[in-house]
Formats: sequence, C-alpha cells, structure tokens
Amino acid sequence: MKSSPAGQDSCCSTKPPQPPRWRRYIPLFTLITLALLAAAAKQLHYGAWAPQSAMHDFMGIFLLTFSMLKLFDLPGFADGFQKYDLLAGRARGYALLYPFLELSLALGYLSQWQPQTVYLATIFFMSFGAIGVFRALAKGLDIRCACMGTALNVPLSTVAVVENVGMAAMAVGMLLI
Repeated sequence: MKSSPAGQDSCCSTKPPQPPRWRRYIPLFTLITLALLAAAAKQLHYGAWAPQSAMHDFMGIFLLTFSMLKLFDLPGFADGFQKYDLLAGRARGYALLYPFLELSLALGYLSQWQPQTVYLATIFFMSFGAIGVFRALAKGLDIRCACMGTALNVPLSTVAVVENVGMAAMAVGMLLI
C-alpha cells in the first residue's frame, strides 16, 4: 500500500484529484474563441473584412463579456482584484468601479464612439493591469484571476499578462492605423 507524504494511505484521501492545470483555462479560451467568432460573424454581415472594424468588434465583445462576468458578483470580484491590482489594492472603490470602466470601453468599441479616447483608455487600463499581474506573478502568488469574476475559476498566470498586453497592443495598433 502506497503512503502519501503526510503518512496517510492514498486510498483514503478525502481530497479529489485535481484536473491538469491547463483545463482550468478552458473557460478563458472558450470566451476568446466566441468573441473572435462573433467579430467574424459581424464582418460577414458588413460584407467585407476590415481589420480595424474586426478589432473593434472583438474588443467590444470581449470586454462586454468580461465586464458582465465581473458584475455577476461585484463584491467577490473586488475582493479578488484587490489581491493583485496595484490601485485596487489601495482603493476598493477602484475595484468596484473597474467592471463599469471595462463596460464603458466595450460600449465605446461597439459603437465606435470617440475611438482615439477609447484606444488611449484601453492602453492605460490594460498596461496598468498587466503591471499588477506581472508583479503578483513575480512574487509567486498562487491566486485566482479576477478577470472572469467569481463565476469561473481561472488561475492568475502569464495568460492574464498576455491578455492585458494583447489588448493594449491591439489598441496601439488601432491608434496607429
């Protein structure tokens, strides 16, 4: 009979086996894929592929979905966000406001309202967010990513850095086009 490191029999463990870490990212990859498909469907409706328009649609749908997930449990999101975001850690009000800022950006992209302002705000918020995530990862914190609210359990990882940097890079790209 095999023994666990704590000296308990492995057959009697009450803790269920954990799925592979990559499986915890399936909700994130699903939401990204759905945002891409929805943006592509809108491009079909327009009748032509326009890269900037497609990026607007993707960013709007992506940010709308992620803000919605945060708003399902705003206090829970704020609790998680305060663990790694630089400003939210100091000001809970910012943590509570953030999903509404994200929603505003989403609506800005979808309506194509004041594009330069929306791009600059995206660059600021996403770059600032990436710094907080990077800092938490550098400290070795093993915490849940608040990016999808409390509805889905995704670990804070380099995926969150790539997500924030990728969104900021898309906004820079649109600003330069």
